Amino acid sequence: MTGLPLRSRWRDSAISSISWKIISLLVTVAVTFLGLLFITFMISRLIPVDPVLAAVGDRASKSTYDKMYLEMGLDKPLWQQFLLYVQSILSGNLGNSFLSKRPVVEDLRRAFPATLELATVSIIIGTVLGIPLGILSAVKSGKLVDQVVRVVGLIGYSVPIFWLGLVGLLVFYARLGWVEGPGRIDISYEYSVSPSTGLLLLDSAMQGQWDAFRNVFSHIILPASLLGYYSLAYISRMTRSFMLTELGQEYITTARVKGVPEWRIIWVHALRNAAVPLVTVVALSYASLLEGSVLTETVFSWPGLGQYLTNSLQVADMNAVLGGTLLIGAIFVCLNLLSDLLYNLLDPRVRRRVALR
Repeated sequence: MTGLPLRSRWRDSAISSISWKIISLLVTVAVTFLGLLFITFMISRLIPVDPVLAAVGDRASKSTYDKMYLEMGLDKPLWQQFLLYVQSILSGNLGNSFLSKRPVVEDLRRAFPATLELATVSIIIGTVLGIPLGILSAVKSGKLVDQVVRVVGLIGYSVPIFWLGLVGLLVFYARLGWVEGPGRIDISYEYSVSPSTGLLLLDSAMQGQWDAFRNVFSHIILPASLLGYYSLAYISRMTRSFMLTELGQEYITTARVKGVPEWRIIWVHALRNAAVPLVTVVALSYASLLEGSVLTETVFSWPGLGQYLTNSLQVADMNAVLGGTLLIGAIFVCLNLLSDLLYNLLDPRVRRRVALR
């Protein structure tokens, strides 16, 4: 009978601990987003660009200028302008783009799926190849294989991505003809696929448009491979570092003394513990790709977030620039939050500490 109250108190304590962690997590996210809003607001006020002139144009009359100045709330104190800015953002209003004459939210909704698709294919390539290469490099530490993997990673870090893109287009598109050229899809297939999700690979496959699918895949494979190579360099290096740390632990020595097969020691015991920090590495790599991969999208004329921000910056379209900046910041916050949650789920030590509270 005495066990029941103890079990009940343990359950109540666990629930209280989880509730407190959720509340603190939500507060952290809210404060982070508020800081992000403040930074973007200050950027919009400090840059040497007149937002009124950007909205009405250089040829507008003074009365038109003054009217827009009042409508934008620029006559109010700075703290009131910030509150109005936060209210506008929370209501989903990012303003209109001066370049496209459309709401920025609509522009981002059109541009982001292209970047999401490119980044997703890239991180799959980088992860699927980078983790095994990192493991192989750690297992063969100091040997020829290790040196080759490290040189491959060093090249990925050192060579400018735009140069790789230009060389890739020259070799694989212009000379060999193995892939399609710049752009996301040929115009002959563009209207045959209904953009239900905005991810053309997924949309064309779901609609059974296999010719269009092959065309989209032929367009995306080269830029995705280059970005995947860039991610591979980072992921393989970090995997090697984590695996070397784990392979030097006492539990690995104990497992070898007990006669546990080497493949099981590497792929089950060591990799399971190395996977905990590796989740954060992959999440941050994915977030960096979702920033827009500006240079790659520019080289390949990829109609994604990076190209959208580049075009907006060239004409000082600050509504579009700040909207894209907010989206990038939100992506980083969400992926960091997701990696923290996965870290807590994968790390048995964290679960054990929660259970003991």
